Amino acid sequence: MSNYANGEVPEADIDTNISELMAAQSSDSTQASMMAEAVLQVDENDVVVGPISKADSHYQSGSLHRAFSVLLFNSDGKLLLQQRAHDKITFPSVWANSCCSHPLASAEEMEEDNALGVKVAAIRKLDQELGISPDAIDINDFHFITKMRYSARMNADWIEREIDHILMIQADVELDPNPNEVSAVKWVSADELDAMLVDEDSDDVIAPWFRCIAARLMNEDWWSAIGDKAACEALQDGLIHDMGDVTHMLPDAEGANLLTSINEVKPFIEQRIVESLTASRHERLAAAMMHLILGGGKRMRATLPWLVGRAVGDTHSGLLDIGAAIETIHNFTLVHDDIMDDDEIRRGRNAVHIEYDMPTAINAGDAMLAIAFERLVMSANIELHDIPSLVNRIAWMVRRVSEGQQLDIEFETRERVSEDEYIEMIEGKTAVMFQICAELGARVAGADDEVIECLAEWGRSVGLCFQLMDDLIDVLSDSATLGKPTGSDVAQGKQTLMVIHALSQPDSEAKSRLLSVLGKCEDATESMVQDGIAALNELGSIAYARERANEYHQHAHACLDRLPDGPAMLALRELTDLQLKRLS
Repeated sequence: MSNYANGEVPEADIDTNISELMAAQSSDSTQASMMAEAVLQVDENDVVVGPISKADSHYQSGSLHRAFSVLLFNSDGKLLLQQRAHDKITFPSVWANSCCSHPLASAEEMEEDNALGVKVAAIRKLDQELGISPDAIDINDFHFITKMRYSARMNADWIEREIDHILMIQADVELDPNPNEVSAVKWVSADELDAMLVDEDSDDVIAPWFRCIAARLMNEDWWSAIGDKAACEALQDGLIHDMGDVTHMLPDAEGANLLTSINEVKPFIEQRIVESLTASRHERLAAAMMHLILGGGKRMRATLPWLVGRAVGDTHSGLLDIGAAIETIHNFTLVHDDIMDDDEIRRGRNAVHIEYDMPTAINAGDAMLAIAFERLVMSANIELHDIPSLVNRIAWMVRRVSEGQQLDIEFETRERVSEDEYIEMIEGKTAVMFQICAELGARVAGADDEVIECLAEWGRSVGLCFQLMDDLIDVLSDSATLGKPTGSDVAQGKQTLMVIHALSQPDSEAKSRLLSVLGKCEDATESMVQDGIAALNELGSIAYARERANEYHQHAHACLDRLPDGPAMLALRELTDLQLKRLS
């Protein structure tokens, strides 16, 4: 067994920045040193990925890792609770179950059979935290009941992301709590625990993971099974209960920024996409579908259902399936857009039709659309009765994207495009994906119709602001930042809002200069393009586009203002501001 006294605890390297942060936040060297323990990083199915330091697994976006929660009852049927020490780096001072910690990356604590590894780890921590002698507990008296997967953020720096193995045991033991770990202990009956859970006036804060166990899993059957081996074994369900993000259960929790929030779930979404796209029996088709995915991407749309869902309701992994489906559809549209626009480069790589061939690219796009709907309807965590409405809304989104693309195609041969027509086009090509991601995130999280409509409106406004700012960035950023020549939209003659505004102005010298370069493509020199951009500025068209983008930006914030504030709202606010900051 791993042994603290003998220094036989497996450890992993901690990132230097995290070490410095812990030193600044805590004066307790013992707690800081224990953050080097090597815990077990796992996937969503609790399969061990490898060792990771406790610090790294809890810092910022964190990593999903294995944990355990012990429910220790005495012969009177009362449950032992502990208040975590005030100097704990993560979740100090909260009331939790009898003992909660992590199995470590040692052979005995990684033993899967009959949950032996977590039982060994539980004995180690009951000794270290509560002074319960290992000799006072028989490992065979532990009953493994179930698992739950959850995340709970304390603040911008620290988060719990665990697959928690829940153990029950009845034993009359002597306690000698370690003040470095435990501030207080108490024994409670079922009624006393229920009173704690509903007492909103108490200063005692209950740990989110324990609230999940006590309020969502632990029922009368659990209390009745205490001391009855057969009854405890009957409680075993072989499941991993998906609790989602339960940060809202911590009264003083603070949210994380957008990038950290995206990184919490981005790997799981990408895993879903890869699993779906590589399942094809045809190797070349699978490779073509994966080509753009391997080129990277922020996965902003993909994570949006989760980000919205946790801000207004209950989250679960079905939101990640929705995000993976919409991201697959988004990449399908990019494959076909590159063909229609005759673009050879995407995300710094060859477009799919260049890397492979035109027929394969078209076929890959078609397959990606079908696979996206497969991912959606096969989700284990979306209720069957919700599937038709989700399919209908995503199908509507695909149709609107196609309509927006068709308008964009037609605009290429039109001398004049109205502002309303342009807004309709970018709404289809860009905004509806944001709208549907936000709408479905709220709907699946259980929000009411008013909130769902509010967030759909928010998503549409963010998407329109996003596209208008993208147009502005094309003329106001340098080529190195853009990854393409500045003003390429001007050279290609694209009817952006700026160009539409400029062409609606009275004839002038500035307008003539713009017309002399607009649509000249390869014949437009860099100096000609820069002069065209200057003409847009003189005509007030750049300022006008900025003003319209800002209107949508302000409306998006107004939508969020109608919702209750909370830690998850920070990421949505930052996403709302994201594009404007690129030109700040």
